[in-house]
Amino acid sequence: MWRVAVLACFVTMVFGGKAPTIDLNDGHKIPVVALGTGRGTAGAAPIDEVRDAVFWAIEAGYRHIDTAAVYGDEEQVGQGVADAIKKSLVKREELFITTKLWNDKHARASVVPALRESLARLGLDYVDLYLIHFPIAAKSDGSPDDTDYLDTWKGMEEAKELGLARSIGVSNFNATQIDRLVANSKVKPAVNQIEVNPTLTQEPLVSHCQDLGIAVMAYSPFGFLVTRKTADAPPPRVDDPTLVRIAQKYGKNAAQIVLRYLVDRGLVPIPKSANKDRIAQNIDLFDFELTKEEVAEIGKFNKNVRVIHPTGWEKYPNYPF
Repeated sequence: MWRVAVLACFVTMVFGGKAPTIDLNDGHKIPVVALGTGRGTAGAAPIDEVRDAVFWAIEAGYRHIDTAAVYGDEEQVGQGVADAIKKSLVKREELFITTKLWNDKHARASVVPALRESLARLGLDYVDLYLIHFPIAAKSDGSPDDTDYLDTWKGMEEAKELGLARSIGVSNFNATQIDRLVANSKVKPAVNQIEVNPTLTQEPLVSHCQDLGIAVMAYSPFGFLVTRKTADAPPPRVDDPTLVRIAQKYGKNAAQIVLRYLVDRGLVPIPKSANKDRIAQNIDLFDFELTKEEVAEIGKFNKNVRVIHPTGWEKYPNYPF
């Protein structure tokens, strides 16, 4: 478990935004809360709402926006960023923009062109972080490909050398894949973005990455907190007595407690929302800290159950789960 005291040693307030930063292993800094996109709340909002969500997030103090080529919303993310810059809310160098390489662009020669396409959609000259979205490679028709992610990573290193991405990393890599990548690369990944929440605490993988100096970004940070789709989904929900008790202690809501739980483990949560008020609430996390006992108590919800569990890929090479 990441220690709050250790975290406090190397977090600094970032660019006038609300979130502190963590030092990456390449010398750059990453804000510890990012707005997740992917069609807004639960991936269901109209894509045009992403532009407003990004603007509202920057207005609320976010300095980190997370998107991906496969989300189909890089253009709208770029529009929201451009709106905020035009209205003098922020300068480009004060923002941290993350996007990701999709499975059908894993050939080494395809990586830089894919990033250039993302940059064109974003309207940016560079991204702050470029991730391999999955270790799985696929052909353009979605069928399995056997491209080794070590070859893909060489393309990522070239993107960094060209200045198109300031930092490079991975997403959805397991510990064995991380170790193989670190052992066979010139540039260590700065980040591994994985699902982490109270029902999927991922303590072994998180600790392994952090021991290697690799920061962990946490997608689907709320888990099944507000789910209505899965009757047998594991707790907690927003009305769980444990979360309600802790929330009342700090004058927060259950969602904020879950996000703070991740922050206090040294993670970078990526909450999604297209609601202006919830966007603001999701970064209002830095006037309190959970105790070690509270972090441990929330961790007891773990059931090793994923919110995001792609099906149909189980027989693909490098399937990570």
